Amino acid sequence: MKVTVVGVGYVGLVAAGCFADGGNHVICVDSNKKKIDNLNNGIIPIYEPGLTEIVTRNKEAGRLVFTTDLKEGVDNSLLIFLGVGTPSAPDGSADISAVLQVAGQIAEMMTEYKIIVTKSTVPVGTHKRVSDLIASKTEVPFDYVSNPEFLKEGSAVEDFMKPDRVIIGTTNPAVMELMKVLYGPFMRKSSRILFMDPASAEMAKYAANVMLAARISFMNELSALCEVCGADIEMVRAGIGSDSRIGNAFLFAGVGFGGSCFPKDVRALIHLGRQMDRPITIAEAVQQANLRQHQRFADKILTHFKNRTDVRLGVWGLAFKARTDDTRESPAVFCIKQFLDAGIQITAFDPEAVCPELDGKIQRVDNAYKVLDGADALVIFTDWQEFRTPDFDAIAKRLKQPVLFDGRNLYSPSFVRKQGIEYHSIGRP
Repeated sequence: MKVTVVGVGYVGLVAAGCFADGGNHVICVDSNKKKIDNLNNGIIPIYEPGLTEIVTRNKEAGRLVFTTDLKEGVDNSLLIFLGVGTPSAPDGSADISAVLQVAGQIAEMMTEYKIIVTKSTVPVGTHKRVSDLIASKTEVPFDYVSNPEFLKEGSAVEDFMKPDRVIIGTTNPAVMELMKVLYGPFMRKSSRILFMDPASAEMAKYAANVMLAARISFMNELSALCEVCGADIEMVRAGIGSDSRIGNAFLFAGVGFGGSCFPKDVRALIHLGRQMDRPITIAEAVQQANLRQHQRFADKILTHFKNRTDVRLGVWGLAFKARTDDTRESPAVFCIKQFLDAGIQITAFDPEAVCPELDGKIQRVDNAYKVLDGADALVIFTDWQEFRTPDFDAIAKRLKQPVLFDGRNLYSPSFVRKQGIEYHSIGRP
C-alpha cells in the first residue's frame, strides 16, 4: 500500500519504519527541515532500540522516503496517518492544534478519496472535529479512522511488530477491510485487531494509560506506608502480583512515572472529566500521588544532607526510564532541580539521554563510575541494564561517603550493606 505518515516523533517514525518493513511504500513528512535532512543523511532524531536498523534498511530499499512536502505525501498515498504531537495545554487538556492544522492542510490538497488516520493521542470528540474540519474545506470524499498507538518507549518497535492489540475506530466496512490488510503482516499468529467506533477508540487509549499509571501510583503510595510500618514493598508486590486477577505488570515501586505519555494523558483525562461534569477522581489521585512520590524521594535526600554544605551527588540516569533518551517530565529532572535549588552540585551519567534544560547547571560525564569521584552519595533514577550489577567495591571506595539512594529498587538491601554501603531504597526496611 501507499502510506503517508505526518510527524517523525516516537509515534510517527516508528509507525513509518514498521509499515515500510511490512512491504508498504511510506512517505514520512515533517515540517522540521533539520529533522528531515538528518533522516535523509541517516541520523535518527530519537534513541529507540531497533529503530535505526529498520529505518536504514527500508530507506535503502526505497520503501521509506522523508520529505517536508506534505503535498507529495497527499498526492501519492491513499492512507494518511497523523502522528504529530499533542502536548498538554496550560489547563491540562491535550493541545490538538497541530492535528487540526495538518488535517486542514490535507483537506485543501486532496483531489481524490483519502483515508485520514489519527495515530496521535487525542481526546474523545477529536474524530468529529477533524471530520467536520475536512468536510468544511473540501467536497472530495474521505473517511476518518481513529487508530491510537500503544507503544512503550524503549520497546516501541517490538510493540508495533508484535502488538497486544490494534484498535481501529471506524464504522465503514470497506475501511475495516483495508486496515486489516495493512496490519496483516503483524497478525500472522492471530488477529488482534479490535474494531469499534472512533469515540470508543479515542477513550480506550486514555483509559489504558491512566489504568497503568494508577497501578504505579498505588504501589508508590503503598511503598510510603510500608516504610513507616516496617513492611517490604518488594514482598508485597510478589504477594499481590501472584494473584491472576492482578498480575505482575506495572507493580514496581520507585521514584514515580514520567515521560511523554502517562503524565500528559492523566492530565487530559482529568480535564475531560471536569469539562463533561463527570470528574475522574481516581485520575486526579494518580496525578497527586505521582508528584508526591517525586517529592518524597527528593526530600529523603535533602533531609539526609540538611546540615551539610558543599554537597555533591553522583547521579545515574536522566531519562524517565531505561532504553530511551526521553527526559520529558523525568523524575530525575524534577529532583535534580530541587537539589540545585538547595545548593547541591550534580555530576550525572546517562547512556543515551541528553537534557538541554540542565545544560550548564550540572556536570555530565561519559562513564558511570566517573560520577562517584568527589561525590557524597550516589543517586539512581533510571533502571538502565548496566546499572543492575555494578561494581559495589568501586562505589564504596570512590564515593567520599559510601551512601547510595536507589530510586528503582535495583538491589538487595542486605547485599549492598554487606559491601559497606549505606543503602536507601523505596518502601523497604
